[in-house]
Amino acid sequence: MRVSALILPVYPWREGRHIWREAEDLGFHAAYTYDHLSWRTFRDGPWFGAVPTLTAAAGATERLRLGTMVTSPNFRHPVTLAKDVMTLDDVSDGRVTIGIGAGGIGFDAAVLGQASWSTAERTERFEEFVPLLDRLLTDGDTTHHGKHYSAYEARMLPGCVQRPRAPIAVAATGPRGLALAARHGQAWITTGPARKGDETDPELLPGIIAGQLDGLARACATEGRDPAELSHILLTGFTREQPLASVQAFVDFAARYAALGIDEIVVHRPIPGTCFDPGQGVYEKLPAAVAAAFGG
Repeated sequence: MRVSALILPVYPWREGRHIWREAEDLGFHAAYTYDHLSWRTFRDGPWFGAVPTLTAAAGATERLRLGTMVTSPNFRHPVTLAKDVMTLDDVSDGRVTIGIGAGGIGFDAAVLGQASWSTAERTERFEEFVPLLDRLLTDGDTTHHGKHYSAYEARMLPGCVQRPRAPIAVAATGPRGLALAARHGQAWITTGPARKGDETDPELLPGIIAGQLDGLARACATEGRDPAELSHILLTGFTREQPLASVQAFVDFAARYAALGIDEIVVHRPIPGTCFDPGQGVYEKLPAAVAAAFGG
């Protein structure tokens, strides 16, 4: 079991530098950030770009893995995203994971002034975006003419430090997204319930995630892959469970999901006075507690 941090991009870099370095010094496996242009209750406050933040974090750290959790087609194009990922992988000397999801409604979906996408179109775009991103990061020269995205002789040279490319972590709960994870992913991400409302009962979450893991296993079987080839990541903070209530609560939480097959749990670095306030005084102790409980 690994524990990683989710650091929101709300800090001026003179402060953020120390926060990302702290994550490494504390022993977190990785630190991720959201790739949004703004987000929920943070909309009227500071919010910085994910790619520049990760680039700066790469320079401020030496061992910590870094990544998006997650980026999406809402305002990204595969060609420009691939170039950013390749560059981040170089700056970090091969420590980047690109977490990607289909995106949702809200600020990111509307900020460029585009018409709202239906669920069907969003899924269709995701199904074109992920394979194209895979090709772009793997091949040095890519041409693609698709329904939603095009690329013409897109050069990605010299390529990623990690070979054949930086890992892709696909956030998905439904069959079509899980198929993408099985086909293109080195990791799969879940936050729990696919629908709002299921999160009202914490006792439901293990069963929901077990069902998602079963779906991923079926998708991997279709692709001829062993599900164990993928890391299984749970991003916390979107259900009524309280894994940061205490160190022991987190260890118990991690054991419960390790038994299901989750091998990495991501927690938000606490921000006082926000929805991520819980966990102060616990967050800093998690890497050592996980190492003691699970080894490593």
